[in-house]
Amino acid sequence: MQVISRHNLRNDTIRAFESSILSTFGVELPGSTYELVELSHSQIDLVLLDKEPLACYIDGSPSLTVKGANTYAPSKNIVFVDQGAIRFVSNGADIMKPGITRVDSSIEPGDIVIVLEEAHEKALCIGRSIVPTADMLGSSGKAIESIHYVGDEIYHFF
Repeated sequence: MQVISRHNLRNDTIRAFESSILSTFGVELPGSTYELVELSHSQIDLVLLDKEPLACYIDGSPSLTVKGANTYAPSKNIVFVDQGAIRFVSNGADIMKPGITRVDSSIEPGDIVIVLEEAHEKALCIGRSIVPTADMLGSSGKAIESIHYVGDEIYHFF
């Protein structure tokens, strides 16, 4: 993965980005500088907040990164998994229904979600919901497609 371009975001873009993060994840971003890092061969473009890779665009939608979710503790669009799922999710596996223990009540298919492990509430991955909240708790099947996870190239980019 290579950097295609790097540039500071404009004030109107920053306001829209911050507003989207607040409404989606319940997080107020305190950054004073926002730099967009466009990457090759990735559905993710990083947004550096004060030179830290704490946010991103996933297919054009603003999101926190795993590091950002661990820094700012989101209150919306979160899914908790049990300890048995940690090893798999941390290696990029999609999230299966049996491993999910708690879910935010407003998640719809296609929403970007943050997957946390239940014991310490640390972010393991950022993913896209495949099913609505009502269908996430179950005995079989996939619930969330993993997009960015602990240990991937994005996590270790800087």
